[in-house]
Amino acid sequence: MSSLSVRLPDAAALRQAFSAWAHSDGVTWVFIAKTLITAFTALWLAYRLELPQPNTVLVSAVIVLQPQSGQVLAKSFYRILGTLAGLTVMVTFIALFAQERVLFLLCVSIWVGLCTAGAARYRDFRAYACLLAGYTAVMIGIPASLHPEGAFMQALWRVIEISLGILCTGVISAVVLPQTSSAALRNALDRRFGDFAGLAAAGLEGTLDNNRFEQSAARLAAEAVGLENLRNVTAFEDPHMRLRSGRLARLNSEFMQMNTRFHALQRLLDRLRERRAEAVLEVLMPCLIEVGELLTGWHGRPLRDADAARLAGQLERCRQQLMPNIREARAKLAHACPREADQLDFETAAELLFRFTGDIHDYALTHASLAAHKHAREHWKERFTPKANALAASVAGFRCALLVLIGGIVWIETSWISGATFALTSVLIAALSSASPNPKRLSLQLTLGTLLGASLGFILTFRVLPLLDGFPLLCCALAPVFALGAFFISRPQWSGYGVGLLVWFCIASLPANLTRYDAYVFINEYLAMLLSMGMAVIAAMVILPPNRPWLWKRLEAELRMRVVHTISDPLKGLSSGFESGTRDLLNQAYGLSSSRPDVQRRLLRWMFQVQEVGLSIIELRREQEALPQEPCYAESMPWRRAIRAMGRALIRLFIYPSESNRQRALAAVEHAIHSTRNTHEPRPPHFDTSPLRRVCSYLHFIRTSLLDPRSPLSGTP
Repeated sequence: MSSLSVRLPDAAALRQAFSAWAHSDGVTWVFIAKTLITAFTALWLAYRLELPQPNTVLVSAVIVLQPQSGQVLAKSFYRILGTLAGLTVMVTFIALFAQERVLFLLCVSIWVGLCTAGAARYRDFRAYACLLAGYTAVMIGIPASLHPEGAFMQALWRVIEISLGILCTGVISAVVLPQTSSAALRNALDRRFGDFAGLAAAGLEGTLDNNRFEQSAARLAAEAVGLENLRNVTAFEDPHMRLRSGRLARLNSEFMQMNTRFHALQRLLDRLRERRAEAVLEVLMPCLIEVGELLTGWHGRPLRDADAARLAGQLERCRQQLMPNIREARAKLAHACPREADQLDFETAAELLFRFTGDIHDYALTHASLAAHKHAREHWKERFTPKANALAASVAGFRCALLVLIGGIVWIETSWISGATFALTSVLIAALSSASPNPKRLSLQLTLGTLLGASLGFILTFRVLPLLDGFPLLCCALAPVFALGAFFISRPQWSGYGVGLLVWFCIASLPANLTRYDAYVFINEYLAMLLSMGMAVIAAMVILPPNRPWLWKRLEAELRMRVVHTISDPLKGLSSGFESGTRDLLNQAYGLSSSRPDVQRRLLRWMFQVQEVGLSIIELRREQEALPQEPCYAESMPWRRAIRAMGRALIRLFIYPSESNRQRALAAVEHAIHSTRNTHEPRPPHFDTSPLRRVCSYLHFIRTSLLDPRSPLSGTP
């Protein structure tokens, strides 16, 4: 007989497998467990305190649910603000229009429309406060309008119930196996530079293909927006992160600037390779390899505070050696008697490379400063400036206001027993879907989740609950429903199903302190919900849905306008606003056009164009702001006038892109280059000593960008 030996996994392999499970499926199971604990704790307290509507407590708890405790605290804070605002407004409306439902509903629809437009404008947790101010007003106001004599007490009870749900969710999220937003933020910061270092090293070595470059641009834009939202959330959760909030904002801004500089350098190198400018590339390659090898060593490595300090030291030594290497390369190129265009290409690429290493050095210093509670780099005045389309926000507000009016008219004209639920549900659906890039999809998910909740609720209400006795058995009966809803919420692509299931299950199927088993009322309530949701789906499909060409074109136009702002806006805070605004606009447009890869490619091309020209203009303005008081730099000099004329031509081009305007802009740029090069300057003609040499580099880069055959301007009619 032969014996079979079974080899058991060792402890290290088990720990590794458990860690992998804990960071994937384990997170989902923890979230489901916390959801169950939150729901049953809130429900027990609502029953114990004999609150009039325990379902309101559960609805508040479910809506605030988030995987990370910082998100829960931020959402809870803004929910309370929105609740108080909605309470104040609704009590005022009831006091003014208690006897006239038409005027009452008209005012409610206007208020809800304004709140929804505000939510579409902000698109973060402030948006949640706007949403809550709208639909909390309706949640309180519509039931209270049926009995205006008790409106104040009903509103007070609703606030108590909402606050209890928020309190339960916040406490349990922070105490039971907390998943902190600050840990997620630090992990994102540590990982981000390692990914970027590999991308930049491949670009400097010439092995970065265009598809990877474009995909990384969209991903980094989304990460910049997400990191800013995460930074705001951690302020509610972690006092140590609150002390570093200025440095975290600065770190994100410096990363965006570093990324934009790399993008400009990469595009210029691509153009040189396409033109086969071998002389320029040959003398520049040692400098590129030097920086690329340094970055290769950091590829895929997490950048912690001590590592960032070491990286800053490496970059300081690299910059000290890089400048002599650039001068040596410049001498080699001059000895080869290149064309004037080759000299400009070399100077522009060399300066971009040198400034790129300086940007990485600044980023590393800021990252290293996070180790201290207080640091001089904390004093950062510039802010992340999100951009939203005013027309899109107005359409979202109008759509929501119209649904409120239609729901109210149906309620008044039919005197339906569940008409109030019909009107209330239309507000909730429109408000929840207003901030989504695809309201139709989210509304449909909410509808299907509610239909599933109706089926489960009917079985529980009429087949299971009458057989139960006591709170523990009630929890056992409700646990599968809450667990299923939490599972859906934990999956971003299915979250609408989970919200629809849990929110409307709690509204219509959760037993009150005095339980009523009335099938007529139950069916009416769910019928009102589903009809209202169907109306919301139709409205999202018909009334200017955001994932359509009308909004893509508006966002594309606003993206182009970022160049206009770099020319006309004050210089203070311009760089940070430009970097954040372009990425936020791209992130919105990219998400809205997820089903159209051709549209996404066009949007990316516009962002590249805007970043290239915008960065050069900002550097030009900074250079002119810092010019010494010498005659050759005076405002009246021809080169200064030529740059102002170029600015006017670029404004015309980016507002009205056309081939004729592109040719005018090119002529203006070439005239500015000619005027600048022919201006005598009492300084060595190197970019590290000559302001006019640097101005020529920026102008030449604008020229190469406008001439790029992959530019969206090259295909304008």
